[in-house]
Amino acid sequence: MTVKPGTSGKLLAISDLHVSHPENRKITEGIRPESGDDWLLVAGDVAETVGEVEWALGLLRERFARVIWAPGNHELWTARQDPVRLKGEARYRRLVEVCRSLGVTTPEDSYPIWEGADGPALIVPLFLGYDYTFRPEGASTKEESLAVAYESGVVCADEVLLHPDPYPTRDAWCRARVAETERRLSAEAGGLPVVFVNHYPLVREPTRVLRYPEFAQWCGTELTADWHIRYNVAVMVYGHLHIPRTTWYDGVRFEEVSLGYPREWRPRPVPPGRLRQILPHPPAA
Repeated sequence: MTVKPGTSGKLLAISDLHVSHPENRKITEGIRPESGDDWLLVAGDVAETVGEVEWALGLLRERFARVIWAPGNHELWTARQDPVRLKGEARYRRLVEVCRSLGVTTPEDSYPIWEGADGPALIVPLFLGYDYTFRPEGASTKEESLAVAYESGVVCADEVLLHPDPYPTRDAWCRARVAETERRLSAEAGGLPVVFVNHYPLVREPTRVLRYPEFAQWCGTELTADWHIRYNVAVMVYGHLHIPRTTWYDGVRFEEVSLGYPREWRPRPVPPGRLRQILPHPPAA
């Protein structure tokens, strides 16, 4: 389904729903479009089990004209409570199959064109991963970076739960995904403005505000540091950091759109679960 020019539809976004938390599940049940023409971008970390991902995306797909999903690290976990025991690439492909059965667009599908107000724009969901190049100060290699994290006690659960099979490492998987995506973008991006949807920011700068800088190594890759310039990006949508905000880099708007965990959103004055407007560009932008 394509929104026709001149309609009142909006391109909205959210990420990090983490619906295994009962409070977040209730918030997800309350997410609704403002009109029948609204599209929704979901930038990963819907849930840790395939069944919960299917439930949440299916619910949202029933309500929105189009739902576009990019995977986070939590969807790729082979968690103990999930009866689906697939790992790595096989797990990702299962999630793609689930999305396609629901009518949800994935990084493996044709990039849709948003034709509403401030359009047209090419909507590009990404699956890129990370490669340990967002290193803490003083670390010059992946091994040194991980050593700093383990010494500090700040270690992402991906190290146990996110398997890269059949790739030897998570960073090797990341490099393969980046190369594959670059080839596709060169062939398909054309001249339209692009809205990138990725679980991680394309540049390192947003991670500078993390309370624990050691965690940044699980937050993206330096290989995409110039993508927001190379590909005529109108807006870059991401999550993962659980620090919802708007920032600008080289004149490009970056939107961190995560809900996050209940302990994180409870103290905030803004009600949780509010969708971020991506297009049309909000007046403040």
